[in-house]
Amino acid sequence: MKNIKDMLRKKGNGGNDANKSNRSLKHVLQKNRDTLNTRTAKVGGYSFIMAVIVLIVLILANVAVSSLSSTMTQYDISASRLYSVTSSTKAVAQNLSEDVTIYWVTQEGEEDSVIEKLLDVYASLSDNITVEKKNPDIYPTFAAQYTDETVENNSLIVECGDKYRYIAYSDIYESDYSDYYTTGSVSSSFDGEGQITAAIDYVISEELPVLYLLTGHGEGDLSDTLSDSIEQANIETEEFSLLTENGVPEEADGVLIYTPTSDISEEEADLLKEYMDEGGKLFVISGPQEDDEMTNLHSVLSYYGVTAEEGIVIEGNSDNYAFGYPYVLLPELGDSEITSELSDNNSYVIAAIAQGLTIGDTSDDVTVTSLLDTTSDSFSKIDGYNISTYDKEDDDIDGAFSVAVSIEDSSSGAMMVWISSDNIMEETYVSYSSGANTDFVMNAVSWMIEETESISIRSKSLSYSYLTISTSQATVIKVFMIGLIPLLYLAYGLKDTIRRRRMS
Repeated sequence: MKNIKDMLRKKGNGGNDANKSNRSLKHVLQKNRDTLNTRTAKVGGYSFIMAVIVLIVLILANVAVSSLSSTMTQYDISASRLYSVTSSTKAVAQNLSEDVTIYWVTQEGEEDSVIEKLLDVYASLSDNITVEKKNPDIYPTFAAQYTDETVENNSLIVECGDKYRYIAYSDIYESDYSDYYTTGSVSSSFDGEGQITAAIDYVISEELPVLYLLTGHGEGDLSDTLSDSIEQANIETEEFSLLTENGVPEEADGVLIYTPTSDISEEEADLLKEYMDEGGKLFVISGPQEDDEMTNLHSVLSYYGVTAEEGIVIEGNSDNYAFGYPYVLLPELGDSEITSELSDNNSYVIAAIAQGLTIGDTSDDVTVTSLLDTTSDSFSKIDGYNISTYDKEDDDIDGAFSVAVSIEDSSSGAMMVWISSDNIMEETYVSYSSGANTDFVMNAVSWMIEETESISIRSKSLSYSYLTISTSQATVIKVFMIGLIPLLYLAYGLKDTIRRRRMS
């Protein structure tokens, strides 16, 4: 009986314990509900939800942006704007009506990043431009279809239908060694845009202008720079001789007489005048000669009222000659379509050892424009190459002169450009003028053959100026960046932590 009572008592106590447990559980749940209803909990929950939403938005945005072209997600902040293209390139790309393929010959893992980004830009400009990568390890004979040269890695081939042009990697990255022996420096430039755009323009063109080069009078070979520039402007060249021809070939879009060392014959001069009377285009680069006066050649110039003076031009104004030599002229640019871009860019053309040109009376149909002018302080030394002093002497001819002129005859349609310095395209002066000499000559060629839309995009310099500092200066910068700034942030954090603890 006693055991039964004890059992009942224990059972009653167990029930009391269960009741107590239930009350404790209800108390905990109520406390949790109260905690969740506090302002702190609500703010925390809201922050968590917003963090999840922002994370989802960022993930979706990243996926969307990654699907876009690199040209839409990257901005060109390079000093030379390596990844940007000019309006000329955009015009060529947007006017494409045929499909153009740019083959990029490069090994896997050896891709040039600058070329890669530039090709992305071209692909984004037109749906008619396709870029295909050709790995020579996989396609070892592919490039042999287009060139006999040894194909460098990262070279390009531009193709449209049956026409193509090979662009060597060494033509994209150019090096100028002209200052190496004087300053020890080599300047580099990137001509990717110029090469690619010219190649596209070439492969889509049905007919190209042809410039005929006169031979037979000791004419010099075209300089490498001029030859490359003419090719890049998609102008073809052919040689001919008036000694074996009865006149200038009909298919000639223009005639170039480049640095002759002996005079043409009277008969040849008459043929050139006849050619001009029929609307011909003539470009002459001919400076003072040591032994030959070029009487017959100059008669073609005087046919339009321009006289080539005797001797070599000496500039008396030190602001208008270079390197301390009064015969290395820095002439003033005239007002012309040929020189307007150079004037806008504040460029200087260098004309060394030039012959003075004087513009006289002309007919109403003829317009003569001076392109390069010396100052009124200039004079022509009639002793020519035998000068013994740069001072003006009694027999010398007073300036000012022109050293380059353009001529238009509205009655016949004839056009002529005459530059009186044989050295204008010499590589040294081209380099010293920062390419302005090349731009001037090519602008004149394009104007003369009326191909003003010829593609001529200047290469972009890769020469950078570096900040050179001493070891002590470097130490100060390291202490400031690595030591002082982090310590300041640490001190601010400690101060803020102590302030918060005091407030709590």
